[in-house]
Order: sequence, then C-alpha cells, then structure tokens
Amino acid sequence: MTHSTDSIEFASLLCSRLCHDLLSPVGALNNGLELMADETDPDMRERCLELLGDSARTSANKLKFFRLAFGSAGGFGDAVPPHEARVAIEGMFAGAGRVKVGWLVEDAMLGKLAVKVLLNLSLIAGDALVRGGQLDIGAESRPGVTEIVVRAEGPKLVLDPDLRAALSGTLPPEGLASRTAAAWMVRQLVESAGGDIVLSPPGEPVLLFGASIPG
Repeated sequence: MTHSTDSIEFASLLCSRLCHDLLSPVGALNNGLELMADETDPDMRERCLELLGDSARTSANKLKFFRLAFGSAGGFGDAVPPHEARVAIEGMFAGAGRVKVGWLVEDAMLGKLAVKVLLNLSLIAGDALVRGGQLDIGAESRPGVTEIVVRAEGPKLVLDPDLRAALSGTLPPEGLASRTAAAWMVRQLVESAGGDIVLSPPGEPVLLFGASIPG
C-alpha cells in the first residue's frame, strides 16, 4: 500500500474506535428519548431525565477527551493547560467510579504532543484496571525533555498483548486494528519526535508506562 493508503486505513481504524466508544452513551440517549415520548408517569419521566443527563454527560466527557487525545485541540496554542488534560481524564473514569485518579502534574503548560501521549497512556492503563483501582499520572518538563509516567494498580490488571506490542513498537502490520490504533499512533508520534516509550514487564502486580519526549 502507498503511504496515502496507509494513512487513510489508519484514520478509518481510529474513527471506528471512536464511534465504538461513543455508541453506548449516544444509544442510551436515543433510547431515553423514545421512552420519554411514551411515558406519562411523573416518577418514571423523572427517572428517564436522570438517565438522559447521565448519558449526555458521558457523551460530552468522551468527546472532550477525544478532542485532546486525537484531535488538533484548536483553541490552544502549541501547549495545553494540564488542567484541561486532568478534567478530560477524570471525566472518562468518573462515571463508573471504579478508578481513582491521582494527579502529579505541576507544569503550567504541556506541549500538545505530551498531552496526547499522557491522555492515551492514561486511558490504556485505566482500561487495564478491569476491577477498578488506582491510576496515578505524572509529568515533568525539563530543559529539552518532557517525562511522563503512568501507574496503574488494582485487584486485576489486564493489558491486551496486542496493545502492549503496539506501545512497544513490535506489533506486526496485520495486528493493527481499531482497538490497537490509538496505542500504535502514540508509539509512532513519540518515535517521530525522537523519544521512547517503556513498559513494565507482563505479569507484574503494577502496570507502569513511561514516555520521554524531547523538545
């Protein structure tokens, strides 16, 4: 395939991933509206409104996260306030209440690339906490480099081997799919910047991601 075809294929895979993640809350909105149209009991209508509110918040939180993690984050310059990244991450996990987020980022601003990497690594690590747990996120900018560390700990950690391979740079071309597209993208972005991503070994009780981004 040509480079152009590769880019189109990757964009299609990433779009499939985003649509999959948005399908549930948007579908719940649609179902809630259909119920509201036929419901006359005041208590049930109030309950429907609560469910609609939850689904709307979930949809908005996901879109805010995706905008920063995958989009160009227009409205910001070359750097993004870390608070925006924190709000986006907490919004992704707040609804379920299974994952507690620890925030260890003190920089006034972070580069857009660093924010994309931080968000994507945080989402992958948070999703690996299948029974919930603690997700700690740290970043520090020094002259010439930004260091990012993401730590996940919980009663059950499951990181898909293909995601691990995508982050490690060892995923074969045939392994690229919608579920691995974001991890593959992060690896490519960091490598293109002259940086690196490291992971803790499989089977460890704690999952650690580290990224070093020059610039």
